[in-house]
Amino acid sequence: MPWIPDVAESLSPLLDIRGLSLRFTSPSAETPYVVDGLNLSLMPGERLALVGESGSGKTVSALSILGLLPDVFQEGQILWKGEDLAAATAARMRQIRGREIAMVFQEPMSALNPLLTIGRQIGEVLETHEGLTEYQAHARAVEILERVGLDDADRRARAYPHQLSGGQRQRVLIAMALACRPALLIADEPTTALDVSLRQQVLDLLIDLQDDSGMAILLITHDLPLVRRFAQRVAVMQTGRVVEQGPVDELFRRPGHPYTRRLIQSQPKQMVGVPGKRDVLLDVRQLHSAFLLPSGWFHQRSFVALQKESFVVSRGETLGVVGESGSGKTTLGMSIMRLGPARVSGQVKLGDVEILGLSGADLRAARRRFQPVFQDPYSALSPRLTIRQILEEGLALHHPQLSRSERLDRCHAILQEVGLAAESLSRYPHEFSGGQRQRIAIARAVIVEPELIVLDEPTSALDVSIQQQILELLVRLQQDKKLTYVFVSHDLAVIRAVAHRCLVMQKGKIVEFGPTHHILRAPRHPYTQQLLDAAFPEERQQAAAALEKPNRQPEALREGL
Repeated sequence: MPWIPDVAESLSPLLDIRGLSLRFTSPSAETPYVVDGLNLSLMPGERLALVGESGSGKTVSALSILGLLPDVFQEGQILWKGEDLAAATAARMRQIRGREIAMVFQEPMSALNPLLTIGRQIGEVLETHEGLTEYQAHARAVEILERVGLDDADRRARAYPHQLSGGQRQRVLIAMALACRPALLIADEPTTALDVSLRQQVLDLLIDLQDDSGMAILLITHDLPLVRRFAQRVAVMQTGRVVEQGPVDELFRRPGHPYTRRLIQSQPKQMVGVPGKRDVLLDVRQLHSAFLLPSGWFHQRSFVALQKESFVVSRGETLGVVGESGSGKTTLGMSIMRLGPARVSGQVKLGDVEILGLSGADLRAARRRFQPVFQDPYSALSPRLTIRQILEEGLALHHPQLSRSERLDRCHAILQEVGLAAESLSRYPHEFSGGQRQRIAIARAVIVEPELIVLDEPTSALDVSIQQQILELLVRLQQDKKLTYVFVSHDLAVIRAVAHRCLVMQKGKIVEFGPTHHILRAPRHPYTQQLLDAAFPEERQQAAAALEKPNRQPEALREGL
């Protein structure tokens, strides 16, 4: 039976933030406020979306609710059912975290413990807050994983985070947050790593759970189409302040603030033309990737993630690789670069070099020709190294003839190319926003002058305006340096904007391959059609209606005669 709040409960906010201002403390000088006078309330059972660009203060505001910000100066009140969390003891906050208020973090790989299995991490929450035994907690964890849509949930519960795809890890975080049925779920980009079809499934799941338990949801996202489908009320943040808030339908129909209007109008724009004459750089033949998985005490079984597939990538072009989470997209990219634990066979020929036949020093030398940009820039950049050390690491290995001053000159030049200040060299990755970290990851790949860059979901964690900037940066670098990209993404709007050709993957198989404009306009495979229906519902409906018009025209003409 759906949960219905009583009248008294519905009159008072579940969460009431009053005049919240946050400033990170610095030993040298006072820093500016990252959140300035935030007023926000959330009623029981309500779905509120907090939107804005990277660095606008969305995530910082959410983290302050649970007291997860170290070295922060805070003003104002955060009232949880009337209790001021700013004055709560550490023991009280531990009771609230996970049981009353739960959070889904933006970057699943850094949020999950790499040393514990998925089932154990979910089980810890259940053992701590509900007093279950380890056996009971594991059984319950499997049930929760099934509910969030993970296939073969028992096997996934025994797996480690690195053995799952980005989308699967995101669903694990959602399962962990929902384990104790909290009254408030703070979801920080909960569908960032999910493809379009799974995105809607997760939203439907959250709504179903809300109907059952009365859980309120604070959704932090840059995905405005998602906000329109999911939220009841929306608040727009810019530079630490809420510039506009109101019911979703009204705000999207009549946005009052210029910043809100700019966000609504920000969508990936097409930046490349049709593919030209083929000049093959990467020739992949019968590429097969399999993982050995434990099965019992002393046995293993083989899981095939990529099934003897062939394709080519032309020099100076972008090949888009699309498909649902777990379809084999990332495995394809990792197999090309000889990264990861998979057993890879077949042929991967980059120019005149057969990559799968290399080993040792020869493989290390060849890696200058192909570089990766990973999905999660925070975990991909070492937190212990400065930006200069991160950039110089590849130069020292692949260009040992360069002097220290020459390496520094190249670091300055590449930072300028990716739109960052030279002063960034002395800073650490945690001091940058998500979009800035991704620029650093791109700079690290480009600085060694590769021929091929494999990009694994490079814009999935970025808001729409920053996403467009990163895409424009990639296209400009490609044109200036004659780079070739293999661009892995679940976002078909991004693929349409930057990919000359694309291939569609399903369950380790390539089901469609060809020029991007042709595949997205006239898909042949039912799976491709299903992805397009989920990604561009309005465009697909209009196209279907246009196809029906000629069939009705003769009948209309006969009636007119």
